[in-house]
Amino acid sequence: MLDTPEAVVDALRENNGRPHGVQRTVTAEELAEAAAVFEDPAVLVTALLELMLAYEFTGEHRKSPVVFARLLKLWDTAPDSFSQWEAHQIFWRFKWVTTSLLQVPEVPLVTIHGWIDQMRTRYAAAEHGMQPVAAMRYHVAAHTGVGIPDAFDLWATRPRTELSDCEACEIRHFAVHQVLAGNDTGALDTWAPVLGGGASCTEEPQMSQARALLPLLRAGRVDEARSHHLAGYRKVRGSTGMQDEVGLHLEFCALSRNEGRGLEILAENRPLFEASGAPLSHLGFLTGTEVLLARLVADGHADTAVAGPPGRNWTAGDLLTRVRSDADRIAAAFDARNGTAAVGERRRARLAQLPLLDEALPLGLRSSMPRPPVPEAVVTAAAATAAAEVPEDFVALVREARRLAAEGHPGAARLWKRVDERLADGSAGHDDRLGPADLLRAELAEQRAYLLSRDDRHEASRAELALAADLFTQVGMEWHALSARTRLFAWKTVFDDAPDGDEVAGPDEEAVRAGIDEALAKAERLKSEAPLTDGADTVSEGEAATEGDPGAERVLEYLSVLYSCAFAAYQDLRRQLPEPPVSAIERFESVTGMLHTEAARLSVPHQVAAARQFVADVAGRRGDLERAQEELRAALKDIEASGRPWRAIRPRALLAQFLVVADQAAEATQLMHQSMADAVRYGDTEFAPGPAHALLGHAASHLGDRSGAVRHLSEAAARFDQDGEHNEAAELRLQLADVLAGSGQQADAVAVLESVLAGETASQLEERLAAQARLTLARGLRELEEFLASAEEFLRLADTIAGWEVGPLHTMVAAETATALAMAQRAEAADAAYERAVASHAEAPRPSQIVRMMCEFARLTMLFEGANGLEAALGHLARADGVLAAVPDDAEDFTPWAEAGGVHYRRARVLAEAEKFPEALTQAEAAITAYDQGGEHAEAPRAEAVRMAALIEGEGLGHPKEAIARLRTAATRARRADLPEAAEILDALRHRFENRRG
Repeated sequence: MLDTPEAVVDALRENNGRPHGVQRTVTAEELAEAAAVFEDPAVLVTALLELMLAYEFTGEHRKSPVVFARLLKLWDTAPDSFSQWEAHQIFWRFKWVTTSLLQVPEVPLVTIHGWIDQMRTRYAAAEHGMQPVAAMRYHVAAHTGVGIPDAFDLWATRPRTELSDCEACEIRHFAVHQVLAGNDTGALDTWAPVLGGGASCTEEPQMSQARALLPLLRAGRVDEARSHHLAGYRKVRGSTGMQDEVGLHLEFCALSRNEGRGLEILAENRPLFEASGAPLSHLGFLTGTEVLLARLVADGHADTAVAGPPGRNWTAGDLLTRVRSDADRIAAAFDARNGTAAVGERRRARLAQLPLLDEALPLGLRSSMPRPPVPEAVVTAAAATAAAEVPEDFVALVREARRLAAEGHPGAARLWKRVDERLADGSAGHDDRLGPADLLRAELAEQRAYLLSRDDRHEASRAELALAADLFTQVGMEWHALSARTRLFAWKTVFDDAPDGDEVAGPDEEAVRAGIDEALAKAERLKSEAPLTDGADTVSEGEAATEGDPGAERVLEYLSVLYSCAFAAYQDLRRQLPEPPVSAIERFESVTGMLHTEAARLSVPHQVAAARQFVADVAGRRGDLERAQEELRAALKDIEASGRPWRAIRPRALLAQFLVVADQAAEATQLMHQSMADAVRYGDTEFAPGPAHALLGHAASHLGDRSGAVRHLSEAAARFDQDGEHNEAAELRLQLADVLAGSGQQADAVAVLESVLAGETASQLEERLAAQARLTLARGLRELEEFLASAEEFLRLADTIAGWEVGPLHTMVAAETATALAMAQRAEAADAAYERAVASHAEAPRPSQIVRMMCEFARLTMLFEGANGLEAALGHLARADGVLAAVPDDAEDFTPWAEAGGVHYRRARVLAEAEKFPEALTQAEAAITAYDQGGEHAEAPRAEAVRMAALIEGEGLGHPKEAIARLRTAATRARRADLPEAAEILDALRHRFENRRG
């Protein structure tokens, strides 16, 4: 009931604690109405100020001046009803009225100037400086485009006053002035304190982050642009008071080629289409939306479903028409009001912008809209010179495909595809110059088998390979037939189709081994029936690639058989790692040794390299990185000797992987970049860019290149998304979040994690991976002091793991949930979670976690309740003592001195806050004693315990001499322990005490 002034004041206090939004605004309106009935105007003053605040931060600028007019009337008639703070607000909020009136085109400029004149008169009467008045005149000039230079000079040259905008907001205005003047570099320099975190307020840095996005892109500072988009958008999404900023983020997405991200932002902000309280900000939102939609339509996506005003379904084309019409109407209204074209011109300039990047800026976020595929026709100049053109003559086309296939050139796939297309569309037919028709059919069946295997259509792939083998047999090409059949068995070691959609079955290993043994035996028979090289001991790489040379072709197919056998043995061994049976090792070594020996004897070095690559891979997996590197470096030399540089792409990438593990990231980076460049140069579309970027991201992390790590991990995740590998993409985003958090970009990390867990794709993630993402997100939100959001994520995590086997994880999650709820001041829920954690600990012990939870509850109790919470805080610490006493001596992952020291330290602080200084000093010294048991590992917390003891001793007990001696000894010890910062802190406190004594 709001029937007394006290009840209204209590309700106002409660409402002030709510986040800005519809609920807070509606409640503020109700409370202002309730306050108006009382005789005491003081309550009404408070209620109207609260209402005006609600309007300001929810974009209800049409209503704000009306409320202020009521406040001015009360100020003139009952000034004693205003507290000192409220009196200050009267003068402060004159500025809000001016900016609110500018937002509404129906308000004439003469009215706005009248308000500024009144503001000047009242400021002068109260002896306030005129800089805020000059600022308002500048804002009008900037809006209308009239008299900007003079207005800016009058504002910028006046000294700041206590009623000037806060430093962060004023920096934003200065920087935007420079951006509009075309000086991006100067604007970014001006913005540095805000964008760097040195200056902030309720509206900053999020407002500046939105406005700096395009200047950063134009300046080539793309990493900063990415960061400010990730961190800044989180603070403005869904806010009706931040429509302009949301529009700027939409514009950024369009101009950084992240249209998919833009559509997701549009969907998250659908209510903004109906937010009409601030027409100028609404125009900013609509214009940003139009930039995005125009890009989509221009790229051929006019029929793409998008989120628009509620009530109907929208396509990009339909919504663009609607948004353009609404925005043109609003812009015209402002220009008519202002008598200038400034608003319309700024809008048209935004719409005329083209994308600022050639490729999408990797944001690290999961997007529901895939990137557009790179057109197949796009071939670099390097690729054009390295790969043969597609011949028009069919015979020449087939011969060139055969030549490239014999060389293992990636460009062969493109030619075989064209051969198949021409036969299918009837533009070509068989020619006797190409040999038997069944030969060409067999070759095409081999190619189709390979393509089908890439698409995971394994049964169909095997059918094509079997067909190829039969056709080769029919034309008397037994080596080719044997090669195809051996490949059938080798491929079965990697995959086997599952019946009726069940999980993929493992290969029939005995059948595969029998098939491989049979293939080797058949190869020996064929060798005895006809020599491989028609009497020659060796065949050169050039000969082996020559069409029509029977000896050369037999060599290639014989080595292909050995390669398939080695591949099968490799897969068999790999599956049984880390402890494979001796038989699997012997079999692998025998077959790879045979491939190596025979390829060397027959002078086919690229197959020698293939044997080395198998050996290197197994060595690396078994931890023998030295041998792995040795074999791969030798393989690369073999490939160089072969004259087939495209075959170096994969062994070079594998070597890069092992080098990263061996902490040789610089060389790994160079090798991987070379592999990626060669993949483009030779048209190797099968070289997966996702894993390549992932490895480069890891290498960059090892090198301390955080920017490179973010770039490559973001790109890798996007590539895995494109391939439908959502778990792999999520794992990379978890790594990306770690990199971002480790570099102090916690808000960016949280944005990445939120995208992992958003939308339908999140439900497709492996459950434990999703749980890890949610745990990391919850902790990240806690670091950002978004305690309620953190608690909500912990609660979702608790629901996720509820059905898992009870273990220490349950205890950890319950403890962290309790702490997050306590930080969010949800006392009842926090207490319940606290007891759940204690109960879980009894079943699945995690003493360190429980002790820290109890210490944190003690800290928060004193923080929120002061000395009144002493008994409760000490109660938490007593329970922590009980947990410590019950820990077995042989407990794993438990450090007694650290936990005992932590409890004593917290008790010292609790007692000191309650001004019980003798007891507090005893506990601080007990903490020091506990940390002494930790040796060098405990020096940092010991230094902090000494600092606390000295504070208690010198400040609380009035014994500065003893405190000084304690600090001097501790600082010396800290320096010996290589803790210079701790020593400086201790010395600073000592100097403070010494100066007082002096």
